[in-house]
Amino acid sequence: MNLYTNLTEDILKKRYLTGSLLLVLQGYDTLRTFRLRIYILRANENLTENIKWNGPNYCFNSEDRITMRIQPPTTKQIQLIFHRGAKKQVQPKEKLIEEHSKLLIWKENDRAIATFKNMDEIENAETNLTEIVKKWINATK
Repeated sequence: MNLYTNLTEDILKKRYLTGSLLLVLQGYDTLRTFRLRIYILRANENLTENIKWNGPNYCFNSEDRITMRIQPPTTKQIQLIFHRGAKKQVQPKEKLIEEHSKLLIWKENDRAIATFKNMDEIENAETNLTEIVKKWINATK
């Protein structure tokens, strides 16, 4: 799979990197970041992308749902934070989604984090991550 071909075909047609996002990503591991962006944006065509906490952020109906936390290059890790927005909400009694891949570390029943340390982890997680994004968006509509 050619990452740049997929980037062009899947993202650049209707969702492109803004100048601001390119500036934020300078100096970071952009290949891993791009790969995660592709997986997230492919999972739901209604997601929009902006910048939050100096990294890519994904919204559904203008509500923040997934934020990418790009660690400094020395730590070599990227986290995806699954949440229901900035405002604290009443906690659901159970986790928002059922997920068996063990990718998510749950912080609360409505907030979870997936951590990736290298490209192999990202590529191996494609199917599970896509399914998590779909379930998350559906559960937080």
